[in-house]
Amino acid sequence: MAYLSDIEIARQCQMQPIASIAGKAGIDADYLDPYGRYKAKVDLRYLTDSRCPDGKLILVTAITPTPAGEGKTTTTIGLADGLRRIGKKAVVAMREPSLGPVFGVKGGACGGGWAQVVPMEDINLHFTGDIHAMTAANNLLAAMLDNHIQQGNALGIDPRRIVWKRCMDMNDRQLRSIVDGLGGKAHGVPREDGFDITVATEIMAIMCLAESLSDLKARLGRIIVGYTYDDRPVTAADLKAQGAMTALLKEALKPNLVQTLEGTPAFVHGGPFANIAHGCNSVLATRMALKAGDYTVTEAGFGADLGAEKFLDIKCRAAGLRPDAVVVVATVRALKMHGGLPKSALDHEDLAALERGVPNLLRHVANIKNVYKLPCVVAVNRFPTDTDAEIRFIMEKCAELGVNVRLSTVWAEGGKGAEALAEEVVRLCGEGENDFAFSYSLDMSLEEKLRAVTQRVYGGRDISVLPAAQTQLQRLTELGYGGCPVCIAKTQYSFSDDPTLLGAPEDFTVTIKSAKVSAGAGFVVALTGDIMTMPGLPRVPAAEKIDVDEDGNITGLF
Repeated sequence: MAYLSDIEIARQCQMQPIASIAGKAGIDADYLDPYGRYKAKVDLRYLTDSRCPDGKLILVTAITPTPAGEGKTTTTIGLADGLRRIGKKAVVAMREPSLGPVFGVKGGACGGGWAQVVPMEDINLHFTGDIHAMTAANNLLAAMLDNHIQQGNALGIDPRRIVWKRCMDMNDRQLRSIVDGLGGKAHGVPREDGFDITVATEIMAIMCLAESLSDLKARLGRIIVGYTYDDRPVTAADLKAQGAMTALLKEALKPNLVQTLEGTPAFVHGGPFANIAHGCNSVLATRMALKAGDYTVTEAGFGADLGAEKFLDIKCRAAGLRPDAVVVVATVRALKMHGGLPKSALDHEDLAALERGVPNLLRHVANIKNVYKLPCVVAVNRFPTDTDAEIRFIMEKCAELGVNVRLSTVWAEGGKGAEALAEEVVRLCGEGENDFAFSYSLDMSLEEKLRAVTQRVYGGRDISVLPAAQTQLQRLTELGYGGCPVCIAKTQYSFSDDPTLLGAPEDFTVTIKSAKVSAGAGFVVALTGDIMTMPGLPRVPAAEKIDVDEDGNITGLF
Protein backbone atom coordinates (compact mmCIF):
# COMPACT_ATOMS: atom_id res chain seq x y z
CA MET A 1 0.00 0.00 0.00
CA ALA A 2 1.42 3.39 -1.02
CA TYR A 3 1.27 6.14 1.58
CA LEU A 4 1.19 9.85 0.87
CA SER A 5 4.12 11.82 2.22
CA ASP A 6 3.53 14.46 4.88
CA ILE A 7 3.96 17.26 2.38
CA GLU A 8 1.53 15.61 -0.06
CA ILE A 9 -1.07 15.30 2.68
CA ALA A 10 -0.53 18.91 3.75
CA ARG A 11 -1.05 20.11 0.17
CA GLN A 12 -4.44 18.38 0.04
CA CYS A 13 -5.67 20.51 2.93
CA GLN A 14 -8.16 23.24 2.02
CA MET A 15 -6.86 25.83 4.43
CA GLN A 16 -9.22 28.39 5.89
CA PRO A 17 -8.37 32.10 5.90
CA ILE A 18 -6.53 32.95 9.08
CA ALA A 19 -9.26 35.40 10.13
CA SER A 20 -11.71 32.48 10.16
CA ILE A 21 -9.35 30.42 12.32
CA ALA A 22 -8.98 33.37 14.70
CA GLY A 23 -12.77 33.63 14.83
CA LYS A 24 -12.99 30.03 16.03
CA ALA A 25 -10.72 30.99 18.91
CA GLY A 26 -12.66 34.15 19.69
CA ILE A 27 -9.81 36.40 18.56
CA ASP A 28 -11.04 39.54 16.80
CA ALA A 29 -9.43 40.39 13.45
CA ASP A 30 -8.24 43.70 14.94
CA TYR A 31 -5.63 41.74 16.89
CA LEU A 32 -4.20 40.04 13.80
CA ASP A 33 -1.10 41.03 11.85
CA PRO A 34 -1.53 38.79 8.78
CA TYR A 35 1.48 37.21 7.04
CA GLY A 36 -0.33 36.22 3.88
CA ARG A 37 -3.70 34.44 3.90
CA TYR A 38 -2.98 31.54 6.25
CA LYS A 39 -0.76 32.76 9.06
CA ALA A 40 -0.73 35.78 11.32
CA LYS A 41 0.81 37.23 14.42
CA VAL A 42 -1.50 38.03 17.31
CA ASP A 43 -0.97 41.37 18.99
CA LEU A 44 -0.13 41.25 22.69
CA ARG A 45 -3.11 43.56 23.35
CA TYR A 46 -5.29 40.47 23.05
CA LEU A 47 -4.00 39.20 26.39
CA THR A 48 -4.78 42.41 28.27
CA ASP A 49 -8.10 43.00 26.51
CA SER A 50 -9.47 39.46 26.76
CA ARG A 51 -11.92 38.77 29.58
CA CYS A 52 -12.12 35.05 28.86
CA PRO A 53 -11.23 32.76 31.77
CA ASP A 54 -8.29 30.42 31.25
CA GLY A 55 -9.08 26.97 29.94
CA LYS A 56 -7.53 23.65 30.93
CA LEU A 57 -3.83 23.06 30.22
CA ILE A 58 -2.76 19.64 28.91
CA LEU A 59 0.92 18.77 28.53
CA VAL A 60 1.96 16.14 25.99
CA THR A 61 5.30 14.48 26.72
CA ALA A 62 6.87 11.14 25.87
CA ILE A 63 9.13 8.26 26.76
CA THR A 64 12.87 8.53 26.15
CA PRO A 65 13.22 8.94 22.36
CA THR A 66 14.60 6.22 20.10
CA PRO A 67 15.23 5.95 16.35
CA ALA A 68 11.90 4.08 16.15
CA GLY A 69 10.03 7.32 16.85
CA GLU A 70 7.29 8.19 19.33
CA GLY A 71 5.07 10.75 17.58
CA LYS A 72 4.72 13.33 20.33
CA THR A 73 4.07 16.33 18.08
CA THR A 74 1.69 14.29 15.93
CA THR A 75 -0.20 13.23 19.07
CA THR A 76 -0.35 16.83 20.32
CA ILE A 77 -1.98 18.00 17.11
CA GLY A 78 -4.24 14.96 16.79
CA LEU A 79 -5.42 15.29 20.39
CA ALA A 80 -6.48 18.89 19.84
CA ASP A 81 -8.37 17.83 16.72
CA GLY A 82 -9.87 14.94 18.70
CA LEU A 83 -11.07 17.31 21.43
CA ARG A 84 -12.75 19.42 18.75
CA ARG A 85 -14.42 16.31 17.32
CA ILE A 86 -16.02 15.49 20.68
CA GLY A 87 -17.36 19.03 20.97
CA LYS A 88 -14.66 20.79 22.99
CA LYS A 89 -13.13 24.16 22.14
CA ALA A 90 -9.48 23.19 21.84
CA VAL A 91 -6.34 25.07 20.80
CA VAL A 92 -2.77 23.89 20.16
CA ALA A 93 0.38 25.61 21.45
CA MET A 94 3.61 24.31 19.89
CA ARG A 95 7.23 25.22 19.18
CA GLU A 96 8.58 26.54 15.89
CA PRO A 97 10.89 24.31 13.83
CA SER A 98 14.59 25.08 13.56
CA LEU A 99 16.20 25.00 10.14
CA GLY A 100 19.03 22.87 11.53
CA PRO A 101 16.92 19.72 12.07
CA VAL A 102 14.81 20.45 8.97
CA PHE A 103 17.89 20.20 6.75
CA GLY A 104 19.66 17.68 8.99
CA VAL A 105 18.21 14.38 10.13
CA LYS A 106 15.23 15.02 12.43
CA GLY A 107 13.06 16.78 9.89
CA GLY A 108 10.44 19.42 10.55
CA ALA A 109 8.18 19.96 13.55
CA CYS A 110 4.70 20.17 12.05
CA GLY A 111 3.48 16.71 13.00
CA GLY A 112 2.89 13.98 10.46
CA GLY A 113 0.35 12.05 8.46
CA TRP A 114 -3.16 13.39 9.00
CA ALA A 115 -2.21 15.29 12.16
CA GLN A 116 -0.24 18.32 11.00
CA VAL A 117 -0.18 22.08 11.29
CA VAL A 118 -0.24 24.05 8.05
CA PRO A 119 1.03 25.78 5.93
CA MET A 120 3.65 23.10 6.51
CA GLU A 121 6.30 24.40 4.11
CA ASP A 122 6.13 27.93 5.50
CA ILE A 123 6.30 26.82 9.12
CA ASN A 124 9.24 24.48 8.51
CA LEU A 125 11.22 27.08 6.58
CA HIS A 126 11.28 30.83 7.29
CA PHE A 127 7.76 31.09 8.77
CA THR A 128 7.30 34.67 10.05
CA GLY A 129 11.01 35.33 10.55
CA ASP A 130 11.09 34.92 14.33
CA ILE A 131 14.25 32.83 14.47
CA HIS A 132 16.01 35.13 11.99
CA ALA A 133 15.19 38.06 14.29
CA MET A 134 16.63 36.21 17.27
CA THR A 135 19.78 35.47 15.28
CA ALA A 136 20.14 39.16 14.44
CA ALA A 137 19.61 40.27 18.04
CA ASN A 138 22.10 37.72 19.34
CA ASN A 139 24.74 38.74 16.83
CA LEU A 140 24.15 42.45 17.38
CA LEU A 141 25.07 41.92 21.03
CA ALA A 142 28.19 39.99 19.99
CA ALA A 143 29.20 42.77 17.62
CA MET A 144 28.67 45.47 20.26
CA LEU A 145 30.70 43.46 22.75
CA ASP A 146 33.70 43.08 20.47
CA ASN A 147 33.39 46.68 19.32
CA HIS A 148 33.50 47.86 22.93
CA ILE A 149 36.80 46.03 23.43
CA GLN A 150 38.17 47.40 20.14
CA GLN A 151 37.22 50.97 21.03
CA GLY A 152 39.20 51.08 24.27
CA ASN A 153 37.47 48.55 26.58
CA ALA A 154 36.25 51.04 29.19
CA LEU A 155 34.55 48.24 31.12
CA GLY A 156 37.77 46.24 31.44
CA ILE A 157 36.37 43.10 29.81
CA ASP A 158 38.79 40.19 29.81
CA PRO A 159 38.81 38.83 26.20
CA ARG A 160 39.68 35.40 27.62
CA ARG A 161 36.45 35.36 29.63
CA ILE A 162 33.88 36.26 27.01
CA VAL A 163 30.94 33.83 27.26
CA TRP A 164 28.66 35.23 24.55
CA LYS A 165 28.81 33.46 21.18
CA ARG A 166 27.48 34.31 17.76
CA CYS A 167 24.80 32.05 16.32
CA MET A 168 23.06 30.87 13.19
CA ASP A 169 20.02 28.64 12.69
CA MET A 170 21.82 25.89 10.81
CA ASN A 171 23.80 22.77 11.66
CA ASP A 172 27.43 23.67 10.95
CA ARG A 173 30.05 21.79 12.96
CA GLN A 174 32.85 23.85 11.34
CA LEU A 175 31.76 26.80 13.48
CA ARG A 176 31.77 25.04 16.84
CA SER A 177 35.28 26.10 17.71
CA ILE A 178 37.02 28.90 15.80
CA VAL A 179 39.64 31.61 16.20
CA ASP A 180 38.53 35.07 15.10
CA GLY A 181 39.72 38.66 15.21
CA LEU A 182 42.73 37.84 13.04
CA GLY A 183 44.35 40.21 10.56
CA GLY A 184 45.85 42.88 12.76
CA LYS A 185 44.77 45.62 15.14
CA ALA A 186 42.07 47.04 12.87
CA HIS A 187 40.24 43.71 12.73
CA GLY A 188 39.64 43.08 16.43
CA VAL A 189 41.27 41.12 19.24
CA PRO A 190 42.21 37.53 18.35
CA ARG A 191 40.49 34.97 20.58
CA GLU A 192 39.03 31.50 20.63
CA ASP A 193 35.35 31.65 19.85
CA GLY A 194 32.48 29.60 18.41
CA PHE A 195 28.90 29.62 17.20
CA ASP A 196 25.75 28.16 18.75
CA ILE A 197 22.66 27.17 16.82
CA THR A 198 20.06 29.90 17.37
CA VAL A 199 17.55 27.67 19.14
CA ALA A 200 20.19 26.82 21.78
CA THR A 201 20.86 30.46 22.64
CA GLU A 202 19.76 32.42 25.66
CA ILE A 203 17.89 34.77 23.32
CA MET A 204 15.54 31.91 22.43
CA ALA A 205 15.11 30.99 26.10
CA ILE A 206 14.34 34.60 26.97
CA MET A 207 11.83 34.98 24.15
CA CYS A 208 9.96 31.94 25.38
CA LEU A 209 9.80 33.11 29.01
CA ALA A 210 9.17 36.84 28.49
CA GLU A 211 5.71 38.05 29.55
CA SER A 212 5.69 41.44 27.80
CA LEU A 213 7.83 43.80 25.74
CA SER A 214 9.11 45.52 28.89
CA ASP A 215 9.89 42.16 30.48
CA LEU A 216 11.74 41.15 27.32
CA LYS A 217 13.88 44.30 27.43
CA ALA A 218 14.67 43.82 31.11
CA ARG A 219 15.66 40.18 30.56
CA LEU A 220 17.87 41.09 27.60
CA GLY A 221 19.63 43.68 29.74
CA ARG A 222 20.47 41.03 32.35
CA ILE A 223 22.34 38.79 29.88
CA ILE A 224 25.92 38.19 31.01
CA VAL A 225 28.32 38.45 28.07
CA GLY A 226 31.62 38.08 29.88
CA TYR A 227 33.67 38.99 32.93
CA THR A 228 36.12 41.76 33.70
CA TYR A 229 39.77 41.33 34.66
CA ASP A 230 38.68 41.57 38.32
CA ASP A 231 35.95 38.89 37.87
CA ARG A 232 32.87 41.11 37.69
CA PRO A 233 30.08 40.09 35.27
CA VAL A 234 29.42 42.35 32.28
CA THR A 235 25.84 42.53 31.01
CA ALA A 236 24.10 43.60 27.84
CA ALA A 237 22.81 46.58 29.80
CA ASP A 238 26.41 47.59 30.54
CA LEU A 239 26.93 47.67 26.76
CA LYS A 240 23.65 49.61 26.29
CA ALA A 241 22.50 46.93 23.85
CA GLN A 242 19.10 45.92 25.21
CA GLY A 243 17.10 48.67 23.49
CA ALA A 244 18.33 47.88 20.00
CA MET A 245 17.95 44.16 20.63
CA THR A 246 14.35 44.67 21.71
CA ALA A 247 13.71 46.70 18.57
CA LEU A 248 14.83 43.71 16.50
CA LEU A 249 12.62 41.35 18.50
CA LYS A 250 9.42 43.31 19.04
CA GLU A 251 7.51 41.65 16.18
CA ALA A 252 9.01 38.23 16.89
CA LEU A 253 7.62 38.41 20.44
CA LYS A 254 4.06 38.25 19.08
CA PRO A 255 2.80 34.63 18.91
CA ASN A 256 2.03 33.11 15.51
CA LEU A 257 -1.41 31.72 14.70
CA VAL A 258 -1.90 28.96 12.11
CA GLN A 259 -4.21 25.92 11.84
CA THR A 260 -4.23 22.14 11.85
CA LEU A 261 -5.34 20.09 8.85
CA GLU A 262 -8.79 19.97 10.49
CA GLY A 263 -8.97 23.71 11.12
CA THR A 264 -8.11 23.75 14.81
CA PRO A 265 -6.41 27.02 15.85
CA ALA A 266 -2.70 26.49 16.55
CA PHE A 267 -0.19 28.85 18.15
CA VAL A 268 3.33 28.02 16.93
CA HIS A 269 5.89 30.21 18.66
CA GLY A 270 9.41 29.79 20.02
CA GLY A 271 11.55 26.70 19.76
CA PRO A 272 14.31 26.01 22.31
CA PHE A 273 15.89 22.54 22.31
CA ALA A 274 15.01 20.53 25.43
CA ASN A 275 18.36 18.76 25.74
CA ILE A 276 20.10 22.16 25.99
CA ALA A 277 17.46 24.70 27.00
CA HIS A 278 13.95 24.41 28.46
CA GLY A 279 12.27 22.95 25.36
CA CYS A 280 8.87 24.66 25.50
CA ASN A 281 6.93 27.09 23.34
CA SER A 282 6.56 30.68 24.55
CA VAL A 283 4.71 31.65 27.70
CA LEU A 284 2.84 34.30 25.68
CA ALA A 285 1.58 31.72 23.18
CA THR A 286 0.47 29.43 26.00
CA ARG A 287 -1.34 32.30 27.71
CA MET A 288 -3.11 33.23 24.48
CA ALA A 289 -4.13 29.63 23.88
CA LEU A 290 -5.54 29.38 27.40
CA LYS A 291 -7.69 32.46 26.72
CA ALA A 292 -8.73 31.24 23.26
CA GLY A 293 -9.80 27.69 24.14
CA ASP A 294 -11.39 25.62 26.89
CA TYR A 295 -8.57 23.10 26.39
CA THR A 296 -4.99 23.99 25.45
CA VAL A 297 -2.82 21.13 24.26
CA THR A 298 0.90 21.87 24.42
CA GLU A 299 4.08 19.81 24.21
CA ALA A 300 7.58 19.79 25.64
CA GLY A 301 10.65 18.49 23.83
CA PHE A 302 12.15 14.99 23.98
CA GLY A 303 11.26 12.66 26.88
CA ALA A 304 9.53 13.64 30.11
CA ASP A 305 12.87 13.70 31.96
CA LEU A 306 13.90 16.65 29.78
CA GLY A 307 11.03 18.63 28.26
CA ALA A 308 8.38 17.86 30.88
CA GLU A 309 10.79 18.41 33.79
CA LYS A 310 11.76 21.81 32.40
CA PHE A 311 8.18 22.69 31.45
CA LEU A 312 7.09 21.98 35.01
CA ASP A 313 10.10 23.11 37.05
CA ILE A 314 11.07 26.14 34.95
CA LYS A 315 8.24 27.38 32.72
CA CYS A 316 5.29 26.67 35.01
CA ARG A 317 7.16 28.03 38.00
CA ALA A 318 8.19 31.22 36.19
CA ALA A 319 4.79 31.87 34.62
CA GLY A 320 2.54 30.59 37.41
CA LEU A 321 0.99 27.96 35.15
CA ARG A 322 -0.74 24.86 36.54
CA PRO A 323 -1.25 21.85 34.24
CA ASP A 324 -4.53 19.96 34.51
CA ALA A 325 -3.44 16.70 32.86
CA VAL A 326 -0.43 15.07 31.19
CA VAL A 327 -0.29 12.71 28.22
CA VAL A 328 2.75 10.41 28.02
CA VAL A 329 3.27 9.17 24.45
CA ALA A 330 4.84 5.79 23.72
CA THR A 331 5.08 3.22 20.96
CA VAL A 332 5.47 -0.53 21.25
CA ARG A 333 8.35 -0.32 18.79
CA ALA A 334 10.29 2.22 20.85
CA LEU A 335 9.78 0.26 24.05
CA LYS A 336 11.13 -2.85 22.37
CA MET A 337 14.21 -0.85 21.38
CA HIS A 338 14.61 0.09 25.05
CA GLY A 339 14.40 -3.64 25.66
CA GLY A 340 17.46 -4.21 23.49
CA LEU A 341 16.02 -4.99 20.06
CA PRO A 342 17.66 -3.41 16.99
CA LYS A 343 15.47 -1.27 14.74
CA SER A 344 15.48 -4.01 12.09
CA ALA A 345 13.76 -6.49 14.46
CA LEU A 346 10.79 -4.41 15.65
CA ASP A 347 8.12 -5.74 13.28
CA HIS A 348 7.60 -9.02 15.13
CA GLU A 349 5.93 -9.67 18.48
CA ASP A 350 8.48 -9.88 21.29
CA LEU A 351 6.94 -9.71 24.75
CA ALA A 352 10.29 -10.39 26.41
CA ALA A 353 11.88 -7.31 24.80
CA LEU A 354 8.77 -5.28 25.63
CA GLU A 355 8.99 -6.39 29.27
CA ARG A 356 12.62 -5.26 29.39
CA GLY A 357 11.77 -1.91 27.80
CA VAL A 358 8.49 -0.97 29.47
CA PRO A 359 10.21 0.24 32.71
CA ASN A 360 11.22 3.33 30.72
CA LEU A 361 7.56 4.23 30.22
CA LEU A 362 6.66 3.33 33.79
CA ARG A 363 9.36 5.59 35.25
CA HIS A 364 8.13 8.55 33.20
CA VAL A 365 4.55 7.85 34.27
CA ALA A 366 5.53 7.43 37.93
CA ASN A 367 7.41 10.74 37.82
CA ILE A 368 4.36 12.59 36.52
CA LYS A 369 2.07 11.00 39.12
CA ASN A 370 4.31 10.74 42.17
CA VAL A 371 6.86 13.56 41.79
CA TYR A 372 4.73 16.22 40.12
CA LYS A 373 1.38 14.96 41.48
CA LEU A 374 -0.39 15.32 38.15
CA PRO A 375 -3.03 13.04 36.60
CA CYS A 376 -1.90 11.38 33.40
CA VAL A 377 -2.84 9.01 30.60
CA VAL A 378 -0.57 6.97 28.35
CA ALA A 379 -1.16 7.37 24.61
CA VAL A 380 0.17 4.44 22.60
CA ASN A 381 0.73 5.31 18.96
CA ARG A 382 -0.34 2.07 17.37
CA PHE A 383 1.56 0.66 14.38
CA PRO A 384 0.13 -2.08 12.12
CA THR A 385 2.82 -4.47 13.40
CA ASP A 386 1.78 -4.05 17.07
CA THR A 387 -0.01 -7.15 18.37
CA ASP A 388 -2.97 -7.25 20.75
CA ALA A 389 -0.81 -9.11 23.26
CA GLU A 390 1.79 -6.29 23.25
CA ILE A 391 -0.85 -3.61 23.70
CA ARG A 392 -2.51 -5.60 26.48
CA PHE A 393 0.85 -5.98 28.25
CA ILE A 394 1.37 -2.20 28.33
CA MET A 395 -2.18 -1.62 29.57
CA GLU A 396 -1.71 -4.08 32.42
CA LYS A 397 1.60 -2.55 33.50
CA CYS A 398 0.18 1.00 33.48
CA ALA A 399 -2.92 -0.14 35.35
CA GLU A 400 -0.65 -1.19 38.23
CA LEU A 401 0.28 2.52 38.55
CA GLY A 402 -3.36 3.58 38.35
CA VAL A 403 -2.95 5.06 34.86
CA ASN A 404 -5.15 4.34 31.88
CA VAL A 405 -3.88 3.66 28.36
CA ARG A 406 -5.57 4.88 25.19
CA LEU A 407 -4.62 3.91 21.66
CA SER A 408 -3.86 6.70 19.23
CA THR A 409 -4.09 6.41 15.46
CA VAL A 410 -3.86 10.10 14.62
CA TRP A 411 -1.14 9.64 12.00
CA ALA A 412 -3.55 7.61 9.87
CA GLU A 413 -6.91 9.04 10.98
CA GLY A 414 -6.29 12.55 12.27
CA GLY A 415 -8.59 13.71 15.07
CA LYS A 416 -10.83 10.66 14.73
CA GLY A 417 -7.92 8.53 15.92
CA ALA A 418 -7.68 10.55 19.16
CA GLU A 419 -11.31 10.62 20.25
CA ALA A 420 -10.85 8.00 22.97
CA LEU A 421 -7.72 9.80 24.19
CA ALA A 422 -9.61 13.10 24.18
CA GLU A 423 -12.43 11.62 26.29
CA GLU A 424 -9.90 10.40 28.87
CA VAL A 425 -8.17 13.79 28.95
CA VAL A 426 -11.50 15.51 29.56
CA ARG A 427 -12.22 13.04 32.36
CA LEU A 428 -8.86 13.74 34.00
CA CYS A 429 -9.35 17.49 33.73
CA GLY A 430 -12.76 17.15 35.34
CA GLU A 431 -11.40 15.56 38.51
CA GLY A 432 -10.84 18.96 40.11
CA GLU A 433 -7.70 20.79 41.14
CA ASN A 434 -4.69 18.52 41.44
CA ASP A 435 -1.81 18.64 43.92
CA PHE A 436 0.80 19.87 41.42
CA ALA A 437 4.27 20.09 42.95
CA PHE A 438 7.79 20.83 41.72
CA SER A 439 10.66 18.36 41.93
CA TYR A 440 12.71 20.78 44.06
CA SER A 441 12.28 24.03 45.95
CA LEU A 442 14.11 27.22 45.05
CA ASP A 443 15.58 27.61 48.53
CA MET A 444 17.79 24.55 47.93
CA SER A 445 21.38 25.15 46.86
CA LEU A 446 22.18 24.76 43.19
CA GLU A 447 23.93 21.46 43.91
CA GLU A 448 20.94 20.22 45.91
CA LYS A 449 18.61 21.07 43.02
CA LEU A 450 20.78 19.14 40.57
CA ARG A 451 20.84 16.19 42.96
CA ALA A 452 17.05 16.33 43.40
CA VAL A 453 16.39 16.15 39.66
CA THR A 454 18.93 13.34 39.26
CA GLN A 455 17.48 11.26 42.06
CA ARG A 456 13.75 12.06 41.83
CA VAL A 457 13.31 12.38 38.04
CA TYR A 458 16.18 10.50 36.41
CA GLY A 459 16.28 7.69 38.98
CA GLY A 460 20.04 8.09 39.50
CA ARG A 461 22.03 7.48 42.67
CA ASP A 462 23.83 10.82 42.89
CA ILE A 463 25.68 13.56 41.04
CA SER A 464 29.42 14.03 40.63
CA VAL A 465 30.37 17.68 40.36
CA LEU A 466 33.75 18.15 38.73
CA PRO A 467 36.09 20.72 40.35
CA ALA A 468 35.60 23.32 37.61
CA ALA A 469 31.82 23.02 37.91
CA GLN A 470 32.05 23.20 41.70
CA THR A 471 33.93 26.49 41.43
CA GLN A 472 31.41 27.83 38.92
CA LEU A 473 28.40 26.88 41.07
CA GLN A 474 30.00 28.54 44.09
CA ARG A 475 30.74 31.72 42.15
CA LEU A 476 27.22 31.86 40.70
CA THR A 477 25.83 31.54 44.22
CA GLU A 478 28.07 34.40 45.38
CA LEU A 479 26.77 36.52 42.49
CA GLY A 480 23.18 35.98 43.68
CA TYR A 481 22.00 33.25 41.32
CA GLY A 482 21.71 30.46 43.90
CA GLY A 483 17.93 30.86 44.04
CA CYS A 484 17.44 30.18 40.33
CA PRO A 485 15.93 26.98 38.95
CA VAL A 486 18.34 24.66 37.15
CA CYS A 487 18.30 23.67 33.49
CA ILE A 488 20.25 20.44 33.01
CA ALA A 489 21.76 19.94 29.57
CA LYS A 490 22.11 16.21 28.94
CA THR A 491 21.57 13.54 26.33
CA GLN A 492 17.98 12.96 25.26
CA TYR A 493 18.58 9.24 24.69
CA SER A 494 18.76 8.09 28.31
CA PHE A 495 17.57 8.94 31.80
CA SER A 496 21.28 9.09 32.61
CA ASP A 497 24.03 11.19 31.02
CA ASP A 498 25.19 8.13 29.06
CA PRO A 499 23.22 7.75 25.79
CA THR A 500 23.92 4.01 25.69
CA LEU A 501 22.01 3.30 28.93
CA LEU A 502 18.52 2.56 27.60
CA GLY A 503 15.37 1.55 29.44
CA ALA A 504 15.27 2.64 33.08
CA PRO A 505 18.88 2.45 34.33
CA GLU A 506 19.60 2.53 38.05
CA ASP A 507 22.54 3.23 40.36
CA PHE A 508 24.16 5.66 37.94
CA THR A 509 25.87 8.96 38.65
CA VAL A 510 25.32 12.11 36.60
CA THR A 511 28.52 14.07 36.07
CA ILE A 512 28.20 17.86 36.14
CA LYS A 513 31.05 19.11 33.96
CA SER A 514 30.37 22.84 33.98
CA ALA A 515 27.77 25.41 34.94
CA LYS A 516 26.79 28.84 33.69
CA VAL A 517 23.99 31.28 34.31
CA SER A 518 21.43 32.39 31.76
CA ALA A 519 20.69 35.50 33.79
CA GLY A 520 18.15 36.89 31.35
CA ALA A 521 16.23 33.64 31.15
CA GLY A 522 16.50 33.27 34.89
CA PHE A 523 18.03 29.82 35.29
CA VAL A 524 21.40 28.16 35.82
CA VAL A 525 22.51 25.74 33.10
CA ALA A 526 24.40 22.62 34.19
CA LEU A 527 26.16 20.75 31.39
CA THR A 528 26.63 16.99 31.52
CA GLY A 529 28.25 14.69 28.98
CA ASP A 530 29.15 15.94 25.53
CA ILE A 531 26.33 18.35 24.75
CA MET A 532 26.71 20.14 21.42
CA THR A 533 25.17 23.59 21.17
CA MET A 534 26.05 23.59 17.47
CA PRO A 535 24.95 20.30 15.87
CA GLY A 536 26.45 18.91 12.66
CA LEU A 537 24.80 17.51 9.57
CA PRO A 538 24.58 13.71 9.17
CA ARG A 539 26.31 11.70 6.45
CA VAL A 540 23.21 12.06 4.25
CA PRO A 541 21.45 15.30 5.29
CA ALA A 542 17.76 15.76 4.56
CA ALA A 543 18.77 18.84 2.53
CA GLU A 544 19.94 16.55 -0.27
CA LYS A 545 16.32 15.47 -0.91
CA ILE A 546 14.73 18.92 -0.75
CA ASP A 547 14.06 20.66 -4.04
CA VAL A 548 11.75 23.18 -5.69
CA ASP A 549 10.31 23.14 -9.20
CA GLU A 550 9.75 25.97 -11.68
CA ASP A 551 6.32 26.68 -10.20
CA GLY A 552 7.76 27.05 -6.72
CA ASN A 553 6.50 23.71 -5.39
CA ILE A 554 8.81 22.32 -2.71
CA THR A 555 9.48 18.61 -2.46
CA GLY A 556 11.34 16.49 0.08
CA LEU A 557 10.21 18.21 3.30
CA PHE A 558 9.02 15.86 6.04
